[in-house]
Amino acid sequence: MDSRRLNPVWIAAVAAALLLGVLAGAASGIADRLFGDGPNPKTIATASLESMRAQNRLIAFVARYVSVTSSRTSRFGLSSERTLILPGDVRYEVDLSKLQPKDVTWDADSKTLRVRLPEIEIAGPDVDLNAAREYGAGGVLSALTDSEDRLDQANRAAAVSDLRKQASAEVPMRLARQAARAAIERSFAMPLHAAGFADAKVAVRFPTEGTDEPSYLDLSTPYEEAIKEAERRRASEGKK
Repeated sequence: MDSRRLNPVWIAAVAAALLLGVLAGAASGIADRLFGDGPNPKTIATASLESMRAQNRLIAFVARYVSVTSSRTSRFGLSSERTLILPGDVRYEVDLSKLQPKDVTWDADSKTLRVRLPEIEIAGPDVDLNAAREYGAGGVLSALTDSEDRLDQANRAAAVSDLRKQASAEVPMRLARQAARAAIERSFAMPLHAAGFADAKVAVRFPTEGTDEPSYLDLSTPYEEAIKEAERRRASEGKK
């Protein structure tokens, strides 16, 4: 996994955009209609929620993985083996449009805004065929049969599956959740602090946290589509 693909600047920009949306609403007179005599944490959180839902999706984390797979076949007493090195990018996203008012609650006693996020969604992998490398020769068997093509197809399917498995491992999932929590906490905290609630805290969690069975939505691209999309991208780049 290449953790350098994490983009904290982008996440901070999303948080700033949400804050500007809430403050712009206040400046235009919306705040007066929402808050009456003055702002309160609940109505500020409601305005932040609507602004956040409008952002649709948050890409909390992006990572690159590399899969190394080998396939071997034997026929007529002959053997053939091929090895594929295939990199691919995976996105960890949060569908903000799924946030509902019931997911955002204000605890006046502890001055804490509690937010329950929809679970992280894994999108991809977007395989990079330009950086793929295939090794091995089938010798006589490849000359007599289509074993080399079949081995390459088997390697590609296995590589995409392996990339998905790497992406769903405990460490990257934890990093993705941490990045998403940090972005959402800032997005809700900044308007509260700007409105004068300096003591307000924001606590964000995912539905599966605290359970033994982590569950998340997998938006992984099917193997055939992942390869075709990479081939289309490579062909498009070759025409430039």
